[in-house]
Amino acid sequence: MKTITGSRIWAGVRAGGWLRGAGRMAASPLGLASVGALAVAVALSGCENVAGYTEPSLVRVIDASYIAPAANITVENVPVAGNIGQGYISPYGTVPADNSAPIDITAATGGSTIISTTGTLLAGHHHSVLLTDNGAAANGYSVTILEDQQVAAALNHSAFRFLNQAPKTGPLDVYMIPAGSTLANTIPIVTGLPVGSATGYISFNSQTVTMMITPTGVTTPKYTSTAMALIGGEVKTVLLVDTQLTSDPPVEAFIATDAGPAQ
Repeated sequence: MKTITGSRIWAGVRAGGWLRGAGRMAASPLGLASVGALAVAVALSGCENVAGYTEPSLVRVIDASYIAPAANITVENVPVAGNIGQGYISPYGTVPADNSAPIDITAATGGSTIISTTGTLLAGHHHSVLLTDNGAAANGYSVTILEDQQVAAALNHSAFRFLNQAPKTGPLDVYMIPAGSTLANTIPIVTGLPVGSATGYISFNSQTVTMMITPTGVTTPKYTSTAMALIGGEVKTVLLVDTQLTSDPPVEAFIATDAGPAQ
């Protein structure tokens, strides 16, 4: 058995031009040719290892903080988002996998530290760095690492995950109302989602639906989407926040594509 040292291979891939982007990596023709030749050689040998190579992790940022200033975020010393505010969900970028990856969030103006922490980023996985408010913490902020679904939903199905960051509204119910139906005739796909909580990915039959969000047990929606023509395979994360700091604000939804079609 023959071992190939991977340090020069990884350096070549990085130099060949992997581009950070919205959930995908692109390479220069030279980089593609080099990686393609390596893949063919390894496949033909059937008994070769690539030593010292670690597959990167894909990371994005979800800003759900009401009190944080405009922020810059670096992960593993790699800038992944800049001058962002509540409701922003960044594209995915590539960073080295690490069981204790440094995550630094600083003010876009002045550069003061908002929060500095570490998190586990798994090789070959997709993650979201979620910034929220946490009054119990000394600095008032909290960072959570979410593992994102990176493969398309099952045939003729769509999969949605919901994050409730709407403290004024409280626990939420989520409805996906088929075209031609009504809220009264539809069973919610999420009930009683607490503030600060996230669902897993919830799969349902793909069709044209309208998403409605209500306080738990209430039949008056606080958010109603436009009609969404789901064709199957969609995987999405939905961030739900209060839009105002009044006693009874409406809810706003920010929707990001995790995998599958972008509709």
